[in-house]
Amino acid sequence: MRAFVIKQLSHPSKIELTRDAPEPKPDPSQVLVDVYSAGLNFFDILQAQGKYQIRPELPFVLGSEFAGIVSKDSAIPLGCSFKPGDRVFGLAQGAYADQVLVDPRQLLHLPKNLTFDQGSGLFITWPTNYEGLVGRARLQEGEWVLITAAAGGIGMSAVQIAKALGAKVIAAAGSQAKLDAVRKHAGADHLIDYTKPGWQKEVLKITGGHGVDVVYDPVGLIQDSLKCIAWKGRAVVVGFAGGKIEQLPLNLVLLKNIEITGIHWGAYTIKEPERIPSVYKAILGMLQPGKVTPVIYPEVYPLERLTEGLVALENRKTWGKVVVRVKDEPAPTAKL
Repeated sequence: MRAFVIKQLSHPSKIELTRDAPEPKPDPSQVLVDVYSAGLNFFDILQAQGKYQIRPELPFVLGSEFAGIVSKDSAIPLGCSFKPGDRVFGLAQGAYADQVLVDPRQLLHLPKNLTFDQGSGLFITWPTNYEGLVGRARLQEGEWVLITAAAGGIGMSAVQIAKALGAKVIAAAGSQAKLDAVRKHAGADHLIDYTKPGWQKEVLKITGGHGVDVVYDPVGLIQDSLKCIAWKGRAVVVGFAGGKIEQLPLNLVLLKNIEITGIHWGAYTIKEPERIPSVYKAILGMLQPGKVTPVIYPEVYPLERLTEGLVALENRKTWGKVVVRVKDEPAPTAKL
């Protein structure tokens, strides 16, 4: 079996694909999935170096998000709704491989209107954004929302979800090419280049001096965004893709009467598991009729070139969700 095996902690660019990795052996509680596509995430780069909070014992297979087909060789746990041949997406350690073992609680049916490439980045990013915007920011129809790093995998889906909720979206990114991609693929109402000095004044101009009701930030620009947040605005800390954890001036929090909140979707499994089904139901309710569509970076990397994709992601050379294709989509079965 092909797999991207981490035998010693190192930057993933220094690790080669293993072509004779042991095939996974499911126990009665697991589902065996043939991986067709897997999503690339920044935390995969950290995990390969031992810098991520989840640290499997060496050796381990890298990768977490995937889409594929329940294997014909899979045992089906008692009470499980999946069967061999089902198209699925989910989360499991070891997704950068031909096959992966999955806890069925971390698996969902892939909507028929989505490809495996599109499904490979759904399980983490989309619920994070939905809960971040709805559960944490309480975003309302007609409100202004500023989404930073809007061209990334998180940003693109956040723009689409906010638009589907009826918000007015200002998308911020660091280059004209990325801004063009956000407009074309996610439909943002306004675009801002946050590398230009004083970009917050442009945000205030767009909003008629009101400022944005919600700041949604996966990159580490909360402090800069407070210059254009509205009275009683809500700022959501999603992550620190820029590499620096901010130290915020709390006097602005007081003077503008604003809220600073965070979204850690991974902790909901432990802290608030009852919330999870309703979030996925809401997301699938948007995806199945095509109200929103996952945006995939045009260069889909084969498994053999996984390291190229991770390096491009790390260097912020990509937009949308970066995907590695493990196997091509199977040809549709002819109907007699």
